Amino acid sequence: MANLLEVRDLRVDFGAHRAVRGIDLDIAEGETLALVGESGCGKSATALSLMRLVPSPGRVTGSVRFDGRDVLALTPREMRALRGREISMIFQEPMTSLNPVLPVGAQIVETLRQHESLSKQAATKRAVELLDLVRIPEPHRRVSDYPHELSGGQRQRVMIAMAVACRPRLLIADEPTTALDVTIQARILELLGELRRELSMSLLLITHDLGVVAQHADRVAVMLAGEKVEEAPVAQLFTQPQHAYTRGLLGASLNLSNELHYRDWKLPEIRHGSSSDGEPAFNVTPLAPRNAVAGSTAKPDESGPLLSIKDLTVDYAHRNGKGALRAVDGVSFDIARGETVGLVGESGCGKSTLSKAIVRLVPASGGAIRLRGADLVPLSERELRPHRRHVQMVFQDPYASLNPRRTVGEILETVMAVNGIGDARQRRTRAAAMLDRVGLPGAALERFPHEFSGGQRQRIGIARALILEPALLICDEPVSALDVSIQAQILNLLVELKRDLGLAYLFISHDLSVVRYIADRVHVMHGGRIVESGHHRDIWRSPQHAYTRTLLDAVPARQFDAQAA
Repeated sequence: MANLLEVRDLRVDFGAHRAVRGIDLDIAEGETLALVGESGCGKSATALSLMRLVPSPGRVTGSVRFDGRDVLALTPREMRALRGREISMIFQEPMTSLNPVLPVGAQIVETLRQHESLSKQAATKRAVELLDLVRIPEPHRRVSDYPHELSGGQRQRVMIAMAVACRPRLLIADEPTTALDVTIQARILELLGELRRELSMSLLLITHDLGVVAQHADRVAVMLAGEKVEEAPVAQLFTQPQHAYTRGLLGASLNLSNELHYRDWKLPEIRHGSSSDGEPAFNVTPLAPRNAVAGSTAKPDESGPLLSIKDLTVDYAHRNGKGALRAVDGVSFDIARGETVGLVGESGCGKSTLSKAIVRLVPASGGAIRLRGADLVPLSERELRPHRRHVQMVFQDPYASLNPRRTVGEILETVMAVNGIGDARQRRTRAAAMLDRVGLPGAALERFPHEFSGGQRQRIGIARALILEPALLICDEPVSALDVSIQAQILNLLVELKRDLGLAYLFISHDLSVVRYIADRVHVMHGGRIVESGHHRDIWRSPQHAYTRTLLDAVPARQFDAQAA
């Protein structure tokens, strides 16, 4: 089969920093090549260079040939004609890629009319069809919505609709399903597979989900520090990985079939550094048995659950002012001291609304939220303040939840000052100790959030949540945007903190493999209700509810037994 794309000795430089260090890639017609590696390894820089979208002052050298044409030698006009029609790209963060002042339908129409001879009416009809194709509900109505009116998963589906609108020959998908639920992810990947077969479309799939790679890729290339360290057919890479880094990635990746649980196993981690000559270096810790983790820290005088939710309802008023939407519908469950409870379900099922109601960021319409025996629902804001320190949140996007204008020290110290903890010197000492506890150096106090990696920012978010010494942490998708090796580090950290500080967790995630590892009990939420609950072993082995079985069936299967380190 002829190669559609041939890349030779590709290099991408940003001044003195070389992001991509002379890699070779081939993609045949109708083939899917997966490109895997951690953040900062050069995956996205490679993808952007193929589209001639590397931002200034980046410089691309080497050879990129698409269907025999030298992409790097094309004029800007020729390149504009190529983008979107012949080569298209799905970006990881749709909110920064979609125009915030144009309806999503208008943006799809613009793409269609740029490359095809369609009237505005015909293009609008096609835009509705595309939104329906990627399962946007009520596409005739949502075609007029602006990006901010859609959920994160819906915005990603709009980006996919735009990318496939002109039926490109090569689709570059940069983490296309990271923010999507497993059922929507399965539908999107199925859609991409159908398009690939119908159009003989080639796919460059950039992802950190190795289950997706195992199920949907033909070949895999592994990148480390700007270099390609291994490339192989997918079955060979999973069963006989040759490079130590590849074995580390496979070992750190969770999947439903391996049945690992935090009480028994500490996940492998990849730690990066530099060799004596300044070159990038790494070491991989093995999967290791874990010392016992306490299941409860309840004292004799602390009878009853730490958190008890009874018949909780939360309503949102419709935008037209007529009626209300019931987001949480009669939910009841308990969390014991020292317990981790997992909460799974698709976007829109009410998980995040429930978590916000527990900390009173949204008002409850009915029911009770008892924290350490006190019902939070009827309390005024002033009455609520003493209780807030006992339950804190760790958010999905730490960058969005950290004040970019304040140093890490100011962020942590402000939390303590608002709660009347210590004087300035005591707060500084406590902040430094907490950073050390989550694995960050004391010098981080003087730095701003943008100076840290995603995994480091999540550690800062955890430090902020813990600085008040809460009994319960609500973790809302805390590792969904992280690479598998960073995810392993954060999960190991959460387990260690739970053991040392006696914490309880409400762990919300759409990644069922992560929940299987971290949770003691699991609740499945659908349509605002808890439809199934069970022990962490039972719910995966013998799900009782049809919706639970649907979720489990949608998880990409690891079809191969990796010989990981």
